[in-house]
Amino acid sequence: MNIIPVIIAGGSGTRLWPLSRTQFPKQFLTLNGEQTMLQQTLSRLDGIDHRAPILLCNYDHRYIVAEQLRQLGIEDASIILEPVGRNTAPAIAIAALQALQQDEEALLLVLAADHLIENIAAFHAAIRAGEEAARADQLVTFGIVPSGPETGYGYIQQGESLQAGYRVKRFVEKPDLSTAEAYLKSGDYLWNSGMFLMPARQVLQELQRQRDDIYQASTAAFAQLQPEYEFLKLPAEIFASCPAESIDYAVMEQANQVTVIPLDAGWNDIGSWSALWDVDHKDEQGNATKGDVVVHASHNSLIHAESRLVTTVGIDNLVIIETKDAVLVAEKHQAQNVKAIVDQLKAKGRSETQHHRVVYRPWGCYDAIESGQRFKVKRISVKPGERLSVQMHHHRAEHWIVVSGTARVTQDGESKLITENESIYIHVGQSHSLENPGKIPLELIEVQTGSYLGEDDIVRFEDRYGR
Repeated sequence: MNIIPVIIAGGSGTRLWPLSRTQFPKQFLTLNGEQTMLQQTLSRLDGIDHRAPILLCNYDHRYIVAEQLRQLGIEDASIILEPVGRNTAPAIAIAALQALQQDEEALLLVLAADHLIENIAAFHAAIRAGEEAARADQLVTFGIVPSGPETGYGYIQQGESLQAGYRVKRFVEKPDLSTAEAYLKSGDYLWNSGMFLMPARQVLQELQRQRDDIYQASTAAFAQLQPEYEFLKLPAEIFASCPAESIDYAVMEQANQVTVIPLDAGWNDIGSWSALWDVDHKDEQGNATKGDVVVHASHNSLIHAESRLVTTVGIDNLVIIETKDAVLVAEKHQAQNVKAIVDQLKAKGRSETQHHRVVYRPWGCYDAIESGQRFKVKRISVKPGERLSVQMHHHRAEHWIVVSGTARVTQDGESKLITENESIYIHVGQSHSLENPGKIPLELIEVQTGSYLGEDDIVRFEDRYGR
């Protein structure tokens, strides 16, 4: 039996707005340390004997996932694209089917991409204990040793002691405060982490027994899994018909052979800005800062600067988050209510809930620096060896100025090289493409002018990424 990590990398991007957006949710952010949360999830597997990971993510996030894996040097992962979110039961079923193609005795190590774990040694020890139970045909879940009467998590009640861990007596919903305090006092309850270690074949058998509708829909969707560039894409119509259900409800709560392994490893799901302040490094005044921040007579605050200098005088218990296009200021203990702001912005149709100024593409990224009536300015970065599609625009012309690197520009079938401090003009309606033939990133400034500057004014004639 080989362990195959399954990383669930979905997320809606509301609780940590304005850093987290629908098109760039929490798991892709660098919040604690030098790596993103997804990268930390994968890196903490070092030291555990495992096969190539399986990742499940939203279709719109595919290029972000691929780029973050590339930065880690991971080239053998299976990246499965979900056209719609259907919770963890269908996702794990799809992953189990994929794992069984690699190993008929595969053990799935199911992890969320957006959890923080500080004590890696304790995490590895829990996995080794869970592996022992999983090899004995147990469905294993990892329960977090509670540090307080938390009302935001579900709980797992421990039953009899086993050779590895405890038999699960029951799963319980998120409690009120008095119930959580009673759970904590009893010492029999653990937080439900949503992390699992289970035989792939067994979890599918349990799903078929308990929720055959989910099993049948997942199996039908997997049967039509199609390669798309470097990804595996699920069929939209079939997968959308699958009931949305968590693995807890669909399988774990009714299964007979379920073991819980206690985990005391500094776990946190970073569910709010105040939770990030709790785990972040703080100065002598209790301030956790990141970026270009200068404070005076300020205490117990979280201050994040992304694109400019942020200064504070005489503040206490605040959250201040600055990005290129939005600023959040909140009382720290009210920061969990940021979703109310996101809901208001969505109701107004504001784009700041959807994406950042920087937008990622398979060839690189662009930063929408400025826009106004009939013009838009972007900074474009193209990775070495990558190429944008052959395309044309009905309503806009473009002027490209190379800042660094070398561009191969093709206009109406004719190619030429443009180097630093040189520029080229793309006419309305002209067929064109842009390529980086060099060994370093190509950086250029694009100035668009025209009557309509939307991203949907693109007619693609040829595209290596299948768009």
